[in-house]
Amino acid sequence: MEFRILQQSSSCYAGNVLCSVQPRFGICKFLCWASSNTTFLQKRCSRNEPRRKTHYRSEVNRVAVLCSSSSSDSPLKLYDNVKIIYSVAAATGHNQESHPESHLRVPAIANALENMELTPKFQGSNVVELQNYKPASVDDIVSVHSKSYVTGLEKAMDRASQDGLILIEGSGPTYATATTFNESLVAAGAGISLVDSVVKASKTYKNPPIGFALIRPPGHHAVPKGPMGFCVFGNVAIAARYAQRVHGLKRVFIIDFDAHHGNGTSDAFYDDSDIFFLSTHQDGSYPGTGKIDEVGRGDGVGTTLNIPLPGGSGDYAMKMVFDEVIVPCAQRFKPDIILVSAGYDAHVLDPLASLQFTTGTYYMLASNIKQLATDLCEGRCVFFLEGGYNLESLSYSVADSFRAFLGERSLASEFDNPAILYEEPSRRLKQVIQNVKQIHSL
Repeated sequence: MEFRILQQSSSCYAGNVLCSVQPRFGICKFLCWASSNTTFLQKRCSRNEPRRKTHYRSEVNRVAVLCSSSSSDSPLKLYDNVKIIYSVAAATGHNQESHPESHLRVPAIANALENMELTPKFQGSNVVELQNYKPASVDDIVSVHSKSYVTGLEKAMDRASQDGLILIEGSGPTYATATTFNESLVAAGAGISLVDSVVKASKTYKNPPIGFALIRPPGHHAVPKGPMGFCVFGNVAIAARYAQRVHGLKRVFIIDFDAHHGNGTSDAFYDDSDIFFLSTHQDGSYPGTGKIDEVGRGDGVGTTLNIPLPGGSGDYAMKMVFDEVIVPCAQRFKPDIILVSAGYDAHVLDPLASLQFTTGTYYMLASNIKQLATDLCEGRCVFFLEGGYNLESLSYSVADSFRAFLGERSLASEFDNPAILYEEPSRRLKQVIQNVKQIHSL
């Protein structure tokens, strides 16, 4: 693996500018990556501020924070009503100025959850933050990635420390700083620690909590031999192998609803019949993979399913995809656990895609995936943050996912602006779904 020093130059994202988004619900102002030809932000910022509804709870002063240091811990025994357990790994040292995969992403989400009263401080034991978890081990990482890549990246940290940013994807946009290796281990460790907690809870409680790893760098583009597309280690893939190896959960169903195809996850399991990888993504978008006829290889034929969505697809598309493709696939596969690559860059306000998901779309997906896990695998399900580059739409969409997990009503109507949406390409979408169903005998 060759690493090259990043020279100072103009951004590789031509035509993009940094924009400021207005605070809502007391959320601090963050900078957001946006395309100069994107008009959605201007339209959005002209709307009136929504009213904030105050919620009163009997346990507002109860803070639920769990510390996990080994797989033998039993942290959930006192929280039989836990609905969400989440971990935070912001990787603040892994940052390149003006890069869309910003160190502000996870703090923006955490800030929104706090201001919208979705944290343990307000929710009591319904919501738990997992802290003091162990980083992933090198053995965990090499269950998916080549040892030469992992050791090469570790050695490159000395150069990054001396010379500044380095590119770790040839001339591509994936970079590393002196902290990238360790912070990537922490991110992967946050995910597998949630797998531990959710699996243990499922052995005791009928309705275990949903896990959500609020982590970066993201992972679903990282291929077995190296980094790609902002991603360093394949967090969801590492968790899948961990679930199999440590917990004996043989059959893993991975749903990836990021706007971009999770080529790294796909490559890792392309010939594996025990891991089903299903991806919805914008047709023709980066990295150009995820074609409808990519169905797996060898023993894995039939356990890779791609749904390339036409540009402009949104809420209607995902409801149809979920009902007609995701549910029957999962029912037939009979998973032991569901893992989710939760990318929020398909939102209509996101600058790096051309889809029309709304905050309400993500509420629907979170609610339906939770129910699917309850129906098929005793509720075992963990979400992993992937993309999402408009900090405001990212934060609100993750918050509405939390509301779905809690069984609270969606507040998407206070954020989404229907006036900026246009008619979805329903005819093309139906043809895609028909082809997928025919190829996979659904």
